Amino acid sequence: MDRPAWAPEGVDMQQASPARMYDALLGGSHNFEIDRQAAEMGKKLVPDLPRVALSNRAFLRRAVRFMAEAGIKQFLDIGSGIPTAGNVHEVAQSIDPAIRVHYVDIDPVAVAHANAILLGNDRATATEADLRKPEVLLAQVREAGLIDFDQPVGLLLVAVLHLLSDADRPADMVTDLRGAVPVGSYAAISHLTSALRPEDAAQLGANAANQNRIGIHFRDRAGIETMFDGWDLVEPGVVELPAWRPESERDQHEAPGRSLGLAGVGRKS
Repeated sequence: MDRPAWAPEGVDMQQASPARMYDALLGGSHNFEIDRQAAEMGKKLVPDLPRVALSNRAFLRRAVRFMAEAGIKQFLDIGSGIPTAGNVHEVAQSIDPAIRVHYVDIDPVAVAHANAILLGNDRATATEADLRKPEVLLAQVREAGLIDFDQPVGLLLVAVLHLLSDADRPADMVTDLRGAVPVGSYAAISHLTSALRPEDAAQLGANAANQNRIGIHFRDRAGIETMFDGWDLVEPGVVELPAWRPESERDQHEAPGRSLGLAGVGRKS
């Protein structure tokens, strides 16, 4: 298989990646055949799966806009994925051009493409790092020097924590990250859920593990709400993706009561 010019050397083109599958579901072009096959299989099991991706992307846009309008001047986007329309720096810097954004992802394709897009933008960068090693990740971010951890940070954990198993202790990782940011910081979290459509969630989770060798963990409402322990939840709390402060009917990608994702924003006080 020919390696695309945008794909870094050493990337396994025969192993699906969550970031590239998400890109495929959004209609992006920075994915491999294995990623498109995985996305198509997911759509066969749950035909409205692309709507979840659109719904999650719309939540990210609204959460970033909310934080920027609340005065956040810097964002740390962990699990940022493949850059596509409406990137964090585009949304945030349209409100305040001085806002700084540091993207982090474990997928080298995501990081390479992000840095290509960010050439010439000295207020945004991307780093390859692993959320499962928060101390190392934070050290890399500090070394880059774009994020000032003495000032409030907009922490984005959008569609990434469900890639961690219970053994990875995702809630504890959020706690570690909360400890690294000062009072006045915010965290936006979205997470796939089994709360509303348990059968669909079980099918997708089993397919990801058995066919694609990717662990995707659909958690119940209580498991996701635990990730906000220590944060003051912003209204309306932890809700379905389209229900978090929708701006128009265009944000209603999923029918009420049918979302496969829950999301919320918390503030550190």
